[in-house]
Amino acid sequence: MPRLAAAAVVCAAAAAFFPGFALSASDHGVEPWTEAVISVADLDQSSAWLTGHGGWQTVAEGEMSQGELDYWALPENVSGHFRKLCAPQADTGCIRFVRFDGAENQQPIRLAARPWDTGGIFSIMLRSEDAQAAFDAAIAHGWWAESQPYRFSFGGSDLINVVITGPHGVNYALYEREAPPFDAFPVGQLSQAFNTMRMVRDQPTSLAFYRDLLGFKVLFDAPFADPEPRPNNFSVPANLATELIRRAAVAQPALPGETGRIEVMQFEGFKGRDFSRIASPPNFGIISVRYPVSRWDEYRAMLERNGLAFAYSALSVPVEGLGADERQDSFDFIAVRDWDGSITEFYDAN
Repeated sequence: MPRLAAAAVVCAAAAAFFPGFALSASDHGVEPWTEAVISVADLDQSSAWLTGHGGWQTVAEGEMSQGELDYWALPENVSGHFRKLCAPQADTGCIRFVRFDGAENQQPIRLAARPWDTGGIFSIMLRSEDAQAAFDAAIAHGWWAESQPYRFSFGGSDLINVVITGPHGVNYALYEREAPPFDAFPVGQLSQAFNTMRMVRDQPTSLAFYRDLLGFKVLFDAPFADPEPRPNNFSVPANLATELIRRAAVAQPALPGETGRIEVMQFEGFKGRDFSRIASPPNFGIISVRYPVSRWDEYRAMLERNGLAFAYSALSVPVEGLGADERQDSFDFIAVRDWDGSITEFYDAN
């Protein structure tokens, strides 16, 4: 049986037989993700746009613990350094840049990828009060972009979007909302991160993973095509833009809420390359997002009942700067892979 079809069968069977499916992730204390983890070669180069234009601040920095390296199942000779940045007035939606030293054969997860290529995490999403200025600043840093800033309407909002590409092909999808006004959290030049996009082979099956196995709520599940043939934010040829369906869905632990989201998107009819087999540390790129869980034992038990195998798992992992309580410096971790190889982590927040 093909893997996607098998995954759909697993989801359907689990929904029928496991009572845990009736409960959402938030019922087990899963909160919006606090940080995204990005593997990079140069901490300064990779953080320059966020700090230089967005005013993001370093909140923790130093050597990675041996416990965290062991959790990632890295060879004994590998060491690491990290730098955690947060947007002004934010302590969630942060980014932890990690540099693995001594690792062999590191490669970008999404090397020379196009948006419709699957596997790995495509982008981290931020908001801005001025997308054009943020775009100009990124280009001045020597970064690149999928397109010029692009105006469109979606879900009752008038938006300007641009996908900015930094070192190792790491993408930041930047949104300026022209109407209605956005006031859920401070925006400024570059806001906290609120979403990550994962390009997938089969969107309904991928959405079922987050909804039925992880217990996330679905914010929206909607197809989109451009209303007229024109350049767009995903480099779809203009003559195909009105015909190519981009099927997107967003899931998050609880509704309502503007943070802690995961988005899955499929370009219907486009078959790209699959990078899922290399979407792991120490390779370069967006590795994961990390969700804190207050009812840890209950949620972990739910995931196990739902038949999920953990890609990574460890107890009492020292991770500096992760917890809201400065006295807590070690955490129990589990990580799962979705059907396209992308990693999502959960940690005990107690």
